[in-house]
Amino acid sequence: MTRASNTLHTSIRPGQVWRDTNGNRIQAHGGSILHYDGTFYWYGENKERSTPGSDIWHWGIRCYSSTDLYNWTDEGLIIPPDEDDPTSPLHPAQMVDRPHIIHDARSGRYVCWLKVMGADGVQTATILVADRLLGPYEIVRTGLRPLGMSAGDFDLAVAPDDGKAYTYFERVHSELICADLTDDYTGVTGYYSTHFPRRQPPEVREAPSYFSRHGLHYLITSGTTAYFPNRSEAAVAQTYHGPWTVLGDPHPADPTGTSFRSQVSSVFRHPGKKDLYIALADRWLPDVPAEVAQQAPGHFRRLFSGEATGLRTPLDAVVVDTSRADYVWLPLRFQGDMPILDWRDEWRIEDFQ
Repeated sequence: MTRASNTLHTSIRPGQVWRDTNGNRIQAHGGSILHYDGTFYWYGENKERSTPGSDIWHWGIRCYSSTDLYNWTDEGLIIPPDEDDPTSPLHPAQMVDRPHIIHDARSGRYVCWLKVMGADGVQTATILVADRLLGPYEIVRTGLRPLGMSAGDFDLAVAPDDGKAYTYFERVHSELICADLTDDYTGVTGYYSTHFPRRQPPEVREAPSYFSRHGLHYLITSGTTAYFPNRSEAAVAQTYHGPWTVLGDPHPADPTGTSFRSQVSSVFRHPGKKDLYIALADRWLPDVPAEVAQQAPGHFRRLFSGEATGLRTPLDAVVVDTSRADYVWLPLRFQGDMPILDWRDEWRIEDFQ
């Protein structure tokens, strides 16, 4: 249902329901922002039909446009679901997550990578290309296991000086990988490095969000607790491949250790500001209080250690309805090299130089 909206937003309100200019909930989860010719484009997973019992994981990749980062116009499904082919990675029942789009300045093409979680537990990438940011996109690779690995949450980065591109991905339940992309951005070359080895969830790092500042490279990652929030971790390096120095939790003012009940999906540098970096995060379970979410790391630790058999916790009563997920966008401040996210009920782009 579409409802016309005559109310213009003049600020960002983290954790509040965010509606587009038609009055509908914005559906751009696990999302990122691209900026071209004065317009911002926010794209991500369309979860509008991912209600409990629907067997619909996604309904394509949706994109919105804005000139102020407050008011977003629905540009539609830039990658629609494939309703007719259950074997297609774009079928609504396929577990498609975290789209990332990068622009190949040499060819002019836009390259989109999608994570697809298979029913067998193996996670692969599907890669699409388009001549325009808003599509149409054409699948050029499916079932890609980068370096032969089961590849989970990821991010893509393009070096501004030479156009070389990289992917940061979770080698499922093991470690984080940085791998060089091929010249056309549709595969990996075989050169890679390994980082943050962990024995098992929830300590394994996922949802890597890459950004650079003042010649340094940063990653903000999440622990591994499904849709439940957990404590984020920031790391810094002098090169794309590290070595990485762990800096700690970028949400130091959150005593619950739940990253303000959210999970960072990407970090965006505002092109019109001197030093404004914005962390985009999803609040996947807005109705789950922090005191319940806090139990997730311990639960997953016991689960992967084989100690949770038959153990009931308040987490078991949580009904996951990602169609109602909200967003937590916050500006980063820096204390030396440490990126910090402070809670703000409301904030404005205009408050930054």
